[in-house]
Amino acid sequence: MFIIESYPIAVIFCIITMMAWGSWANTQKLASSTWRFELFYWDYVIGIVIFSLLLAFSAGSMGDGGRPFLEDLAQGSNANLGSAFLGGVLFNGANILLVAAITLAGMSVAFPVGIGLALVIGVIVNYIDAPVGNSGLLFGGVALIVLAMVLNANAYKKLSASQNKVPTKGLVLAIVAGCLMGLFYKYVANSMFPDFTIPIDGKLSPYTAVFIFALGILASNFLFNTVLMRKPFDGPPVSFGDYFKGGSKNHLMGILGGIIWCIGMSFSILASDKAGPAISYGLGQGATVVAALWGIYVWKEFKGAPKGVPRLLNIMLLVYILGLALIILAR
Repeated sequence: MFIIESYPIAVIFCIITMMAWGSWANTQKLASSTWRFELFYWDYVIGIVIFSLLLAFSAGSMGDGGRPFLEDLAQGSNANLGSAFLGGVLFNGANILLVAAITLAGMSVAFPVGIGLALVIGVIVNYIDAPVGNSGLLFGGVALIVLAMVLNANAYKKLSASQNKVPTKGLVLAIVAGCLMGLFYKYVANSMFPDFTIPIDGKLSPYTAVFIFALGILASNFLFNTVLMRKPFDGPPVSFGDYFKGGSKNHLMGILGGIIWCIGMSFSILASDKAGPAISYGLGQGATVVAALWGIYVWKEFKGAPKGVPRLLNIMLLVYILGLALIILAR
């Protein structure tokens, strides 16, 4: 299987993760304005499963390092398969709430608050499991990101007040999503053998772990998203019949969104061997900056904001970038 050989290459992979995780939500924006996110999300999950399988049979089955995908899948212990699967279930619950928050509050709010919180929790949890990197720099970066989250929430509050909107639902969903999302990564990381060049019996390769993780997302979606279709956070209920009435563009955008997100997840997992899970996850969650830039400058989500809000947003982005820089330097 393909394995990353050095920390600088791992950082490049984390940057690609950052771009992918910060950009996939644009596909939801590009779908029809009448295409509900609950319906979009089915195609998104299908896209994740498709890419995880394609990667497993290509990069996960080539070369002399590690263990080929099918052989690795066959020998995985129930405990490790279950750990990767549970990671998928936790992620799916968090991500559905995040997508709902994007619908209600926009990318420039849902990502900095939800993903920023996920970054903080994820870095702490993954560092406790695998303490790799300088703790002072790592947690200094986390502290700056917390500050950026507070600045962003304040900017959104000012915008909402000026437009007579109540920000509570979008912010609450983003916060709950962030709490759940900060936990999923450790279960996937714990299912793998720590040194990707030395397979361990019962443990999974990164490619197998990502595929089982994707299956956890797919299986849990039949529960989570079905419930949400019947009792949505916003708007009337939708049915599976509505899904099959969707146009090809709507379905394609959802699948593309899932593929883009899974590229980010796969690259983050591959980078965790050389960077350590805490740094790999934390740096990848710099997606918040990417998503905020899309939301602020492309989708104009803060258009018409009162005086002082643009300055808050610029400070937020600067503080977030400084926090990410400290996380990179922690290794």
